[in-house]
Amino acid sequence: MVAKGHEARAERLQGATGALATAAIAAMDQKLPWFGELSAQDRSWIGLVAQSGITAFVDWFRDPETHSSMPTRMFGSAPREFTRVISLHQTVDLVRTTIEMIENTIGDLLPEDDVPVVREAMQRYAREVAFAAATVYAQAAEMRGAWDARLEALVVDSVIRGEADESVRSRASALGWTGSGTTGSSEVAVVVGRAPSAESGSTNVADSVRHAAREAGADALCAMQGDRLVVVLGGTSKPVEIVQKLAEWFGPGPIVVGPVVKDLMSAVTSARAAVAGLRAAPAWPGAPRPVQADELLPERSLSGDGHARRQLASDVYGPLTMGDGVLLDTVTAYLDSGGSIEATARAMFIHANTVRYRLKRVGEITGYSPTNPRDAFTLRVALTLGRLLNPEPGSYVL
Repeated sequence: MVAKGHEARAERLQGATGALATAAIAAMDQKLPWFGELSAQDRSWIGLVAQSGITAFVDWFRDPETHSSMPTRMFGSAPREFTRVISLHQTVDLVRTTIEMIENTIGDLLPEDDVPVVREAMQRYAREVAFAAATVYAQAAEMRGAWDARLEALVVDSVIRGEADESVRSRASALGWTGSGTTGSSEVAVVVGRAPSAESGSTNVADSVRHAAREAGADALCAMQGDRLVVVLGGTSKPVEIVQKLAEWFGPGPIVVGPVVKDLMSAVTSARAAVAGLRAAPAWPGAPRPVQADELLPERSLSGDGHARRQLASDVYGPLTMGDGVLLDTVTAYLDSGGSIEATARAMFIHANTVRYRLKRVGEITGYSPTNPRDAFTLRVALTLGRLLNPEPGSYVL
């Protein structure tokens, strides 16, 4: 007898679904200001979901055990873009508005004895719908996150390969990249280091790097490429300071910061130097972490980096050949004498103070002081490469 009464109640509720769906859309239009601002297509999607939800409620009300999955399935009538049209918060507002409308309307559509039973069932069903909505949005967020990660990896790969063009800029913008950070600068630097352990999870690492960079005032694009982690920093002229705050997210070993370039389209220059620096970094065990790619010029040149060789020859050796070449002769004699100023003075028949003055000038012109052991090594490599490559005289202007 109870089963027959429940079935009859379900049939009466079934007959009221059309009126309930129409009333639900009217209530949304009246109580939710943002609903009226949606396009006709978007409103149609939401109406379809509302109607599907009410129909699903009737089926669930008729037999909760058989139709236990109805709350989740009701969202299947909307396209995937539904989660981009309205937020989870707005979806909750829709559900709340629909429930209130049913509670206020059900008394006019059903017999008085049906109303308490239907209202109690609706409260239970609304809870299931809320969980279903949260599940749908969580799944959409996961899919969007996976897509964003693939797009980000594609952008970073294009930068590394030197294929950055307007499409890459557009894709980076879609990921939230402004390239200016909080400083307003468009300067970019590429950072390369070893990837963290597999337990860290690439997505979590990328999110952490982006968050830390944002906290430091810079934009960041991040991607794992095999055993290395590549980060493109934007909006900073002092990338080393930023990377010091990101170092914990890299794996053990060197972290190399490429030179600063003017924008994302020029980032391949920075990327090339950073990658070459990472390859050559083991040759300098005492290198700081992070280390600038230009600090690794001698190691890079010895490892076969033609750009580093030309840079040393033109920027270090070239200036020393200008004029009468006295600075080149002095630094050569100083290096050959094992770094002894007195021995250099005797070999050149000049006063020791003259040697000191000339060595100081070498440091001012090249940026490398012969009296510093690390700089002396760089100068020695630069002189060797300069003589091998034989840059044209006069190519450097003081």
